[in-house]
Amino acid sequence: MTATDRSIELIKAAAQAAADKLAHDIIAYDVSDVLSITDAFLLASAPNDRQVKSIVDEIEEVLNKELGAKPVRREGDRDARWVLLDYVDIVVHVQHSEERVFYALERLWKDCPEIELPADAVATRGKAAEHAEAQAADLDGELS
Repeated sequence: MTATDRSIELIKAAAQAAADKLAHDIIAYDVSDVLSITDAFLLASAPNDRQVKSIVDEIEEVLNKELGAKPVRREGDRDARWVLLDYVDIVVHVQHSEERVFYALERLWKDCPEIELPADAVATRGKAAEHAEAQAADLDGELS
């Protein structure tokens, strides 16, 4: 089984919305062969809680306006460290960069096929590491 056309459409729109709000390391997996509850996962991260919220809000707005999709469940809003949007066909995970590293969802789903994403979303790969290196350099400069 593979993800439905509707699931792919939702994933691509959500990935573009996340990229538009400067999410890091956007990736999507077709999990339809291993899970019966959803077709696909989208993973994205951000370096701070405010940006996590901004990404989540943009994804919700775009999917609602452009595709008429509303999440049936939204979890993690309060802390904005890991927000989950469940659209039934897809599940979107937007995580703070620290949670992304700690929970390493990519390791769980690495055997599932990746879903091709828009170029803007693919261009976000490695941005979390770049951001962490820049912050470390800034901190080193302040301590010197």
